[in-house]
Amino acid sequence: MALFLHHTHSSPVLLGFILFIVFKGVSGATFTFMNKCDYTVWPGILGKPDLGTTGFELTEGTSRSFQAPAGWSGRFWARTNCKFDDSSRGTCATADCGSGDISCNGAGASPPATLAEFTLGTGSMDYYDVSLVDGYNLPMMVAASGGSGSCATMGCGVDLNQHCPSELRVENGDACKSACEAFGKAEYCCNGAFSNPSTCKPSVYSQMFKSACPKSYSYAYDDATSTFTCTGADYTITFCPSSPSLKSSTDSSPKGTDSASGSESQSSAEQSELASTSWLADMATATGDSTRNQPSGFSKASFFVVVTFILYLLAY
Repeated sequence: MALFLHHTHSSPVLLGFILFIVFKGVSGATFTFMNKCDYTVWPGILGKPDLGTTGFELTEGTSRSFQAPAGWSGRFWARTNCKFDDSSRGTCATADCGSGDISCNGAGASPPATLAEFTLGTGSMDYYDVSLVDGYNLPMMVAASGGSGSCATMGCGVDLNQHCPSELRVENGDACKSACEAFGKAEYCCNGAFSNPSTCKPSVYSQMFKSACPKSYSYAYDDATSTFTCTGADYTITFCPSSPSLKSSTDSSPKGTDSASGSESQSSAEQSELASTSWLADMATATGDSTRNQPSGFSKASFFVVVTFILYLLAY
């Protein structure tokens, strides 16, 4: 009898625990945006259903959160060097959504833009990634919290603008185009005869991006090492995770500091590694064609550089 009474008494506790697990898995996620850049950014949101806003201002050192329901799918990015008037009308120098407004109103980012992409599960795993397929405009990292599974922190903490090959560099140096946008060739865009994984292979440009940011999408079929999963988590999207951003090193604005020493150390190491291999960017600059069309000597040299760079990454 005592055992039975104990069982009936603890059933509500057990039921509550089960309900917590179930509803945690189907209640969606909280997205928190943090701006550690030493300048203001204007995040854009594209996804269904609407999260209450499609674009907003996020000043240096501030954050803002939104609740997304289970099953939500969409993407986030940060616009930079924006000029909006008192009625919120204006444009941005990078990742502009073309709405002419601080809200993107259902429009996506104009390349080049660093993108964070999410598909939330409905009682199942969430899928997320940071993509450089449409180019790059600033460092971005995604961190999961409170979930179960691998739930990796990932993204691109390196300022690629500092080492962008000249033919990919946006005129003012605030963004780096993808090879697809710069050249429009099928082998870079993975379309036409190159519209499947067996024919569309990494180019010297995507290899350079991948070496610097191994946990980001570098080209269309980069799924195996670029898509991450977690269940029942909340997510923090951090712009310029290691401040001050090298992107604004030529600006006159004062530089900030970063209290997150772990993130700063990782990103600083990545910056150092990228700087030490700037000649890889020079190799990319020397060619306007895919490595597939290069003499065998060039292909071997490119392969050697990438392998050397990866070994250097592992050493640190």
